[in-house]
Amino acid sequence: HRARNRWRLRTMREALKKFDDKVVHSSVEEARQAYLEACQILDKTASKGAIHKNQAARRKSRLNARLKAKATA
Repeated sequence: HRARNRWRLRTMREALKKFDDKVVHSSVEEARQAYLEACQILDKTASKGAIHKNQAARRKSRLNARLKAKATA
C-alpha cells in the first residue's frame, strides 16, 4: 500500500503545482479549472487515507483564497 499512497501523494502534489502555475501565468478561468481538478484529487487522496481530511480541507481553503485573490486583482 505504500507504493499506492506515494503515487496518490505525488499525483496530489502535481495537481497543486499545476494550480500554482495557472494562478501565476494563466487566466482566471484556467485557474478555476485547475482548482476544481486539484480539489477532486485532494478529496480522493483524503478519502483513501493518504492524508487527513482536515489537511485536505485546509489545502482546499488556501487554494480557494488564492483563486479569489486572482479573480479580484
